[in-house]
Amino acid sequence: MFRITIRYIPYNLDVGFLIIKQDYIHIKHWRYAFFIHVYTSLFVLLAGATQFSTYLLKKNKKLHRIFGYAYSINILFITGPAALIMSFYANGGITSKIAFVLLSFLWLYFTSVALIKAKNKDYKAHQRFMIRSYALTLSAITLRIWKFLIMNYLEIPPMDVYRIVAWLGWGLNIILAEWYILNQQKNEIALKNES
Repeated sequence: MFRITIRYIPYNLDVGFLIIKQDYIHIKHWRYAFFIHVYTSLFVLLAGATQFSTYLLKKNKKLHRIFGYAYSINILFITGPAALIMSFYANGGITSKIAFVLLSFLWLYFTSVALIKAKNKDYKAHQRFMIRSYALTLSAITLRIWKFLIMNYLEIPPMDVYRIVAWLGWGLNIILAEWYILNQQKNEIALKNES
């Protein structure tokens, strides 16, 4: 992700993803949203990863909170809104646009609920919503992995690949997150019953 991000610095308009977005590059709000999203997404990936560190949770709760607030505020007020703006201009037509708009709304929703649950000291619910939020954050990586696999092992036209990964890039992540949460809840119930 770092290598992808630095290609756009300081303000390159003719590299990477922007090569196929030349029809939109003149639209100011899209262009600003793109660069905001690219420049801040790497931080969101890193800050979110810290939220699952048991060391931070047990030994340095203050640092856990700082990274958690930074992650949440970034998604809610910077990266998330930028992603939402970009999703209305997604390649692949209405199918891809719906996928990315839904991804953006769910990302904003899960993150805001995770923040609210933490403020209300409902830490179990906070953790569940943070898992969902971070599963969607990871779509930045999984989308690229799926794109690589499909383009290298299947013969599908590029725009069709984009339509597929628009859903697969985050859809499987959220399914796995829900499976993990469900198993976690089953284990908690089993431990209670044993007590």
